[in-house]
Amino acid sequence: MAELITILLAGFATGITTVLFGFGGGFVVVPFIYQMLVRQPDLSDSAMHIAVATSTAVMIFNAGWASWQNWRAGRLSAAMLFPLAGYIAIGAVMGSLLAGEIADRTIRLLFMIYMLVTLADCLMRKGFLLRPTRRRLSALTSGVGGVAIGLVAALLGVGGSVMTVPLLRRHGYTMRDCVSAANPLSLPVAVCGAAVYIVSGLQAVKAPGYLGFINLKILALLTLAGWLGILFIRRVVPAVPDALHARVYIALLLAVLVAIVL
Repeated sequence: MAELITILLAGFATGITTVLFGFGGGFVVVPFIYQMLVRQPDLSDSAMHIAVATSTAVMIFNAGWASWQNWRAGRLSAAMLFPLAGYIAIGAVMGSLLAGEIADRTIRLLFMIYMLVTLADCLMRKGFLLRPTRRRLSALTSGVGGVAIGLVAALLGVGGSVMTVPLLRRHGYTMRDCVSAANPLSLPVAVCGAAVYIVSGLQAVKAPGYLGFINLKILALLTLAGWLGILFIRRVVPAVPDALHARVYIALLLAVLVAIVL
């Protein structure tokens, strides 16, 4: 019962973070699933792979629904999404294939390093807390940055929003615009990553209720609770001022880092 409540609360939180920060699941879901499975002897060796894979599948539903709603509301800009989305998809395929060759413990360590670097970057470099003048992404930034975002995000199951939001923010976009774009930009990572984790996990995980590395029961519960979280945040919580939005974003990153370390 306690595990069920934990999963539902984590799923509800992913819905909220999907709307507020563009996190389709990864940063909230991965620590919870990992801590739940690492205590099970038959799954402990694959706990991080299962957490990352299930998180990646959750992002398809959360980010997909949020993207559709933002498109209907006219909040998505082609200049923000293309050609960046294509390069992210290329990197996502590379990262997903590479993840199957890396040990579970190594993925967890990379996850923590990734979070530390992201936090330091947001706090120490100008352009995140104080928004600069808006400018277009250069071809080099879209190409190199997009492939890097897709590779790292698919490898760690985090969707890429933690990289796309700071990137767009430093190019002068509001937090609301950055978060709206982060959801569709996470979809290439989620789709490519989930497909690879299904194939690579077919032989690794033989337990019932799994599709490759993806835990279907946890996926269903997280998705249902995530939709409820999205509806809640859309209807109940008012718009957050831009400067406060940026600060809360950083605070959430720190909280997730503490969760995965502990």
